[in-house]
Amino acid sequence: MGNTLRHLCRRLALAALLACVPVALLADARDPWTLKPGHYVWQPSVAPAGPLVIVVSLPLQQLHVYRNGVRIGASSISSGKPGHETPVGVFTILQKEVEHYSNLYDAAPMPWMQRLTWDGVALHGGTLPGRPASHGCIRLPQAFAKSLFAATRPGDVVIVSDQAGHPGIAASGEVLRATGLQGAMPALEDFWTPDASPSGPVSVVLSLADARLVVNRDGRRIGQVAVEVEPGLRLGTHAYVLLNGTVDGSNPVLPDRPRRHWMAIDMGAAPPEGDPVRAAIEAGRIVIPAAAARRVDDILQTGATVVVTDEPLGDDVQRQVIELEDARGRK
Repeated sequence: MGNTLRHLCRRLALAALLACVPVALLADARDPWTLKPGHYVWQPSVAPAGPLVIVVSLPLQQLHVYRNGVRIGASSISSGKPGHETPVGVFTILQKEVEHYSNLYDAAPMPWMQRLTWDGVALHGGTLPGRPASHGCIRLPQAFAKSLFAATRPGDVVIVSDQAGHPGIAASGEVLRATGLQGAMPALEDFWTPDASPSGPVSVVLSLADARLVVNRDGRRIGQVAVEVEPGLRLGTHAYVLLNGTVDGSNPVLPDRPRRHWMAIDMGAAPPEGDPVRAAIEAGRIVIPAAAARRVDDILQTGATVVVTDEPLGDDVQRQVIELEDARGRK
């Protein structure tokens, strides 16, 4: 599976976006890590509204669904078999079809299909033999695939990890403290074009490998800025989702604005002590023009995501959104 959509400020800009990261709750008292092949948990009523994020662990062969900071679902999966491995990275749901058939693999049925890449990777219902067995897609139990399909919308974020640890919530209530704004982004208007996509879900992706930050809205790139990254810095993949409402206290970077309410999802073996992204920002290991923070903050709405990843940005991030009707006939 080739090109993939691998989606996610100077130092204090990202701090402005992540001014507060709260503890997120788990929806189900049962241990979801013990799910057997074909089994799942689905409790959407515990968090009926709010931003939705899907986290997939390939080593565990599990998928977890969070809405407004609460885990509302967990399922066993079957991912890509050897030679057809499911790509790792940060994706958004590009397209949804209740009934879909593969153009690459003998018209194999792919019910409740949710496309992650234009070259064939998707979430869909299928057979789960208890091991990776697909051609790169993420198979789900049919009933769970139907429920998940009804809960998502195009633009929702899907994080696929190859780490062996449990995907979970990284809790941190600490404020990212400012020591002063540093730098200004030259000719910001040259690459900040929010009118190119005036509405829709916002995702901010910071690639440490590319030293680049990309802002997408409704799947379309509306901004990009070069970022200073300490050579060799690796933090893993961390996703932050903007929840409903605000929290008490002042915003240390944008004092004229309220402190936002963020959820952090850690992809490691266990929630880290503190937030490694915050620590890297405070230490000046990640630096980006502060002016970008205000521009991005202006467009953030509930459900917006900020992703920081070691992974390079795939070619899909460079494209304009392909209209769904133009994508008909592709796998």
